[in-house]
Amino acid sequence: MTKDDISKLRNQLDSGKEIVIVTHKNPDGDAIGSSLGLWHFLQKRGNKATVITPNDFPDFLRWMPSNEKILKFDSQTEQSKQIISKAGIVFCLDFNTLSRIEELGEEVKKSNAFKIIVDHHQQPESFSDFLFHDVSACSTAQLVFELIETLGEKNKIDADSANCIYCGIMTDTLGFRISTVQAKTHKIVSELMEAGAQPLIAQENVYNSNSEDSLKLLGYSLSEKMKVLKDYNTAYIFLTEAEHKKFNFKKGDTEGLVNYPLSIKGILFSALFAEREGTLKISLRSKGDFDVNKMARAHFNGGGHMNASGGDLKLSVDEAEKLFLSILPEYKNQLVK
Repeated sequence: MTKDDISKLRNQLDSGKEIVIVTHKNPDGDAIGSSLGLWHFLQKRGNKATVITPNDFPDFLRWMPSNEKILKFDSQTEQSKQIISKAGIVFCLDFNTLSRIEELGEEVKKSNAFKIIVDHHQQPESFSDFLFHDVSACSTAQLVFELIETLGEKNKIDADSANCIYCGIMTDTLGFRISTVQAKTHKIVSELMEAGAQPLIAQENVYNSNSEDSLKLLGYSLSEKMKVLKDYNTAYIFLTEAEHKKFNFKKGDTEGLVNYPLSIKGILFSALFAEREGTLKISLRSKGDFDVNKMARAHFNGGGHMNASGGDLKLSVDEAEKLFLSILPEYKNQLVK
């Protein structure tokens, strides 16, 4: 950013305007961690802010400080609308298009507030007044830290903010195991720890708080539902609505499931199709230079990152599996070299 950009942003934050922070539907660790990390920073500098999510988030993220203050648009609609209508600034975190926040996006779109995108997904929409965007960043939480650093206000990152930002970085990098983790990521983590972040608390709450049902669903998915296509270096899993119910599914129970097939030697591409509420939610993961973002955009009404993307389909499980298998040959040259 230029000095003028920094000055413009600082003037907005110093204006006394009420602030709203929004993030994407079905918020994950990066969405909640970056939102609450920013919220705590804004509180520290004297700003009035509210975090609003399109819907609820998994239980394993409820340890983060002040998570109980987050408004859920689907269940607190009128209250959320009123707050957005009064906001002078809207931060849009961890999404690149208003469709990712569905009905909440309509409220953001018609708001006259100064809109700020902080995000690391490819091809952001042009709906903001200010863009802090870097596709090479490992997480939006890292970008929140870098934005605060750019403002020259790292001293306002307290232990609560540091713990939230750390959790966002940790979860979006699968525990620092993806290619977008850079040397500066570890430097930022070091500074977060100095500010009070406690990695063991984040790890214990996120990775060691499974229910018995969620572990049984994981075992069932891998032993009974995973299919491996060695000719395509691909593995995929389809889960039906009935199978989710069999294991008393709760939001977050399949978090990370799509990554497990990538641990099979030789597998470069993994896909998870999960049927919930009449829609197939799709998660795509890859290794190396196989671009699942392009596949998601071309076939599954979605997008994301080169190695991690998602989408959805309004098809039956059988129809979706046929579609998936029919498009794989298009990508065989990229998967088998």
